[in-house]
Amino acid sequence: MRTHKAALSRPAEVPGRALAVLVALAVALGAGFVLAPSRLAANGSEGGFSEQRGLVDALRPAFVAYWQSGDRRFPPDLERVVDYWFRFHVVKGVLAGALLIVLVALGVLLWKAFLRSGGPRGRLALASAAGVTSVLALVSLAAVMANIQGAVAPFSSVTSMLPLGTPGGQLAGAVGEIRQGLAHYPDTSGRNAAALQVMVDDFGRYHAVLAVMASVVAVVLAGLSVTAWRRFAATDRADGRTRRTMGWFGVLSALVALAFIVVAVANTGTAADPAPALLGFYEGGW
Repeated sequence: MRTHKAALSRPAEVPGRALAVLVALAVALGAGFVLAPSRLAANGSEGGFSEQRGLVDALRPAFVAYWQSGDRRFPPDLERVVDYWFRFHVVKGVLAGALLIVLVALGVLLWKAFLRSGGPRGRLALASAAGVTSVLALVSLAAVMANIQGAVAPFSSVTSMLPLGTPGGQLAGAVGEIRQGLAHYPDTSGRNAAALQVMVDDFGRYHAVLAVMASVVAVVLAGLSVTAWRRFAATDRADGRTRRTMGWFGVLSALVALAFIVVAVANTGTAADPAPALLGFYEGGW
């Protein structure tokens, strides 16, 4: 017992070099996530896509041409935009994944230091830093999932850049025809039926991949919650700080897992019947 109390009273030993390296990596990866993807995804002919306006200006006529063609295959201009958007999400996904790993490592380091810390000021600083890091890790996880989703279904992802709320010119005509086709889907025919089928299938895939990822994350978080509660039960009552920390981890992990379960269920339903949700999207409600 004396040894245990002495251990609790020792000041936190935060590995300074490891902390500095992880913080530097997190800052660099965060900056790269914001600044690098558009440049790394573009090639010489797509330099204009590094600006959102250039991407939208290229997407609008290419999308209209695809719809008017009625073909399943994308015309070259649209394929160029979709390929760029795929690479964009791959780059962002890799950077977000690396950032998530760094933030998890940093969070583990800070929480361990918090459990060993002595003075109240040190505990407060470490708890605050660890809490912020944990929130940023969740944000990074969401970014990883969003970019995997965008890479798996880049066409559905990039069409979210279209000004569907206020379409004009030929885009307005195409959007009107798409809405009409989706309202009667799958009872559609005519020259646009094949293109509409591609759009519905891709939109279903867009939501199916999110449903799978959300399910996996929910299972992992549920497992972490169980682990935290087991640690809570196994910890001596004299170590109140560890028990409280494990209890909070158990509760919060379970709550976040429930949120991901809701996401998984909602996206599973959309993936099973994507046409109504896609109609809502083209009506400007998504």
